[in-house]
Amino acid sequence: MKVLAVEDDPVAQLVLEASLRSLGHEVTVLADGAAAWEALQATDGPRVVVSDWMLPGIDGLELCRRVRSAKRDYVYFILLSQRSASDENHEAALAAGVDDFLSKPVDLRELRMRLRVAERIIDYTRQVRQLESFLPICSYCKNVRDDKNYWQRIETFLHARTGTNFSHGVCPECYESQIRPMLTAEGMEAPPYEEMLRRR
Repeated sequence: MKVLAVEDDPVAQLVLEASLRSLGHEVTVLADGAAAWEALQATDGPRVVVSDWMLPGIDGLELCRRVRSAKRDYVYFILLSQRSASDENHEAALAAGVDDFLSKPVDLRELRMRLRVAERIIDYTRQVRQLESFLPICSYCKNVRDDKNYWQRIETFLHARTGTNFSHGVCPECYESQIRPMLTAEGMEAPPYEEMLRRR
């Protein structure tokens, strides 16, 4: 996996990078939260962050808050700290959206376990996103089914999801197969589609 390691202490940085690489991960190492936040903006950015709590500028908790507020694929966030694992620290980490919380120095076995959990969760979110990309649509009336099993017109569904507004018209195929025969049957003039457009 692509892992972003954020650590400002040079020695701890080398140890963390070596640990992650020894576990077979592709690692990017940065020394501050601002640079890490910028790296996470890339469309193919890392899906796992292992970050120190105390960083210059943007600290680990603020970095996690920004990650959680971003509209992007889920990022698994592991927070490292020399702080004792008190209830207060855990609550602060959970409130910021941290997935896991490890004390420094990092135990390689514990890090391996956390990263395996991260990999499973990322795979799960990928599967969910793929399932959400399928939109059930009625082959007769073209209504679509939302995630609450409620059928509605596709215009209503798309407007609720994207804010898109619609203006209705008739495509060339439907004009020729539906509208022209109907007009002709009623004895009305039914010009070809292109000619009708020129008259408008």
